[in-house]
Amino acid sequence: MSRPLRIQYPDAYYHVTCRGNEQRAIFLNSEDQKEFLRLLSRSLEIFSVRLLAYALMPNHFHLLVCTPKGNLSEFMRHFNISYTGAFNRKYKRSGHLYQGRYKAFLVDRNNYLLEVSRYIHLNPLRVKSQAPLERRWQDLLISDETSLPGYLDFKNHQDFIHYETILEYFGPEDRKSRDEYGRFVSEGVGRDIPSPLEKGKGTGIVGNEDFIREVKERLARDQKDSKLLREQPALRKLGQSMTSDELIDRYARLVGMSRDEIAVKGRQSIERGMLMELLYRFCHITQPEIGRLLGGVDYSAVSQARKRFRMKIRHDPELAKKFSRIQDHIGQMSRIKI
Repeated sequence: MSRPLRIQYPDAYYHVTCRGNEQRAIFLNSEDQKEFLRLLSRSLEIFSVRLLAYALMPNHFHLLVCTPKGNLSEFMRHFNISYTGAFNRKYKRSGHLYQGRYKAFLVDRNNYLLEVSRYIHLNPLRVKSQAPLERRWQDLLISDETSLPGYLDFKNHQDFIHYETILEYFGPEDRKSRDEYGRFVSEGVGRDIPSPLEKGKGTGIVGNEDFIREVKERLARDQKDSKLLREQPALRKLGQSMTSDELIDRYARLVGMSRDEIAVKGRQSIERGMLMELLYRFCHITQPEIGRLLGGVDYSAVSQARKRFRMKIRHDPELAKKFSRIQDHIGQMSRIKI
């Protein structure tokens, strides 16, 4: 049987899983799990991927992610290489850690996202155990092996988890929505609820008929556009993003500063953070590349600068309007580029 296609597009949701090679453990202790989550958080930030839920099992993991930039393959390649390298160095081993490629199901947000999140959070309870189910459930509520504790109590909140998407099914992110989500998950404890992933076997899509039809239509359009771009160089040129140099020059003119002035300005600079965010959104380059363009800073400095800027525009309406105007202007220039 042929394996499902890798379907990628902006703002898609996926259930992702990866198993240890020959069913071997990928976590030998809690420190391995902490390192896994640390590297996961870093990869999420580098590739602007949102993590909605996770579960860490002894020989595999589950992730529920959204890819605003349509870059699941790049994200997973970077992350899996990062953790494999860390694991191999720690245990003085070499070779593959995982069994083949990761598996990914495209998830219909409107109809199956909630079910998939529950499936992931209850995964540890599916392992055979002599311990009473109630005790295992209580342990799960306080364990870092899944993202569930952060959903149920804000004091367990983890900065790299995007809780809002799931909790908004129950209203604003508050005590009430957390309690209702907790009840929803607990309803699945001890019950033989069919896995929502069964829906995706064969197609790689967990969704209703309308969603599957929309995805197939999107694939057909993308394949047609790809063929046109291969056959007509002029169209290919038209579809390219503006270069980083072009964006920096245009941005400098818009904010009334020289390129050199922006590049050498202090790391807390609003203008510098705004430029980093624009480069990431419009030029499809990585954070290390942005750092090299702006004075040779490393990717973590870029990540922090972008994060600070995004926080500022949430709390400063005037700055948010300014950013929106500049973003619209650059977007228009990008679309008319020949």
